[in-house]
Amino acid sequence: MTSPKSKAAIPQQAAAYLDTLAHLMVTTAVTTGDGALITLDEGSETVVQWVMGVGPTSNKVMLVGNGGSSSVVSHVQNDLCKAVGVRALVFTEQPLLTALANDIGYEAAYEQSVQWWGDDGDLMLAVSSSGKSENILRAAQAAKDHGCRLVTFSGFGEDNPLRQMGDMNFYVDSSVYGFVETAHAALTHFITDRTMTIKREAAAAPSGG
Repeated sequence: MTSPKSKAAIPQQAAAYLDTLAHLMVTTAVTTGDGALITLDEGSETVVQWVMGVGPTSNKVMLVGNGGSSSVVSHVQNDLCKAVGVRALVFTEQPLLTALANDIGYEAAYEQSVQWWGDDGDLMLAVSSSGKSENILRAAQAAKDHGCRLVTFSGFGEDNPLRQMGDMNFYVDSSVYGFVETAHAALTHFITDRTMTIKREAAAAPSGG
């Protein structure tokens, strides 16, 4: 059910804007692959465990997004590689992306990259504010076809197609780009920070014997 607060006009004062943003963040809806609604804590902890399962030399995390969402996934990739210590890929290297967009169309560029580099057991994070971008949907489907686990982050409409595709789906109930993108950024920050903390605590724990 859509709350009045989520679809209201953009607040004109900073405090009200941030209050609305906070409300949207904590009410992010999470669904599993079979459509079951679970809590935000349950969903995010599951994704943390999936990231934990990606070893430093086995499998990888692939990330796709457009525009502001592209910036979000690039930041996540940086944190996954540098802080968490897992292999992670984004497909926005300019010469290759523009070559693919020119030759086969932008709608197929990420899909082609997944065809090249996706492996069974990989994890994909697909981020789209609308949940309707064709290139993101095609990349997500290609990842599933390759045996990858899929996590989606979307907004705008609760019935958007990306939200129906993932093994875990995070939906922000707003049609305002600033709210949706910021909520996605904060949630993915939590996932990488939580994973990093677990790994550091495990490394610091005294070994038995």
